[in-house]
Amino acid sequence: MLRFVLNLLWLVFGGGLVLGLGYGVAALICFALVVTIPFGVASLRLAAYALWPFGRTVVRKPGAGIASGLANVLWVLLAGWWLALSHLVAGVGLCLTVIGIPFGVANFKLVPAALWPLGQEVVDTP
Repeated sequence: MLRFVLNLLWLVFGGGLVLGLGYGVAALICFALVVTIPFGVASLRLAAYALWPFGRTVVRKPGAGIASGLANVLWVLLAGWWLALSHLVAGVGLCLTVIGIPFGVANFKLVPAALWPLGQEVVDTP
């Protein structure tokens, strides 16, 4: 029940809706450019995670190979570093208030996913 309440508050007040829409638009652009479809899939995964982060975590896919690692390097150079930086800045800003600490922690959880999204999946935590 607490996860549901935190996710609802995150969606409305913590920026979850804006983040989810931003990642969704990035996914649509990647799908339109055909060559970047794997990045679009990763963006959709990040959109779902950004919309509802509490009670979920990112884990490595066991079958991810060298291709996903090389694509992640390209992702970091083009988009990942500024996404991770924006999550860090938002997380620090949110942690300045007591009420914003859970939302700041949620932003910190999004940093590794924003940096290295390919070869990972979002799973529910027990």
